[in-house]
Amino acid sequence: MRRALIVLLALSAAACGTVGGPTGGYVTYDVLAQLQRECAAKGGTLKQKTDGDPRWIDAWACERK
Repeated sequence: MRRALIVLLALSAAACGTVGGPTGGYVTYDVLAQLQRECAAKGGTLKQKTDGDPRWIDAWACERK
């Protein structure tokens, strides 16, 4: 029982330690809004790449104005 508790605590701590932020996968409205804010803060505009699938994060890029 004690071993199971230790493993459970270790797994939950590992889940909390993951790096946040979008790095790949599907784009949601919230992620797209966050990317747009970050891009605007850098002085750019978030645009879709011409050869990318708009459902994926990798299909979007921050371009300078």
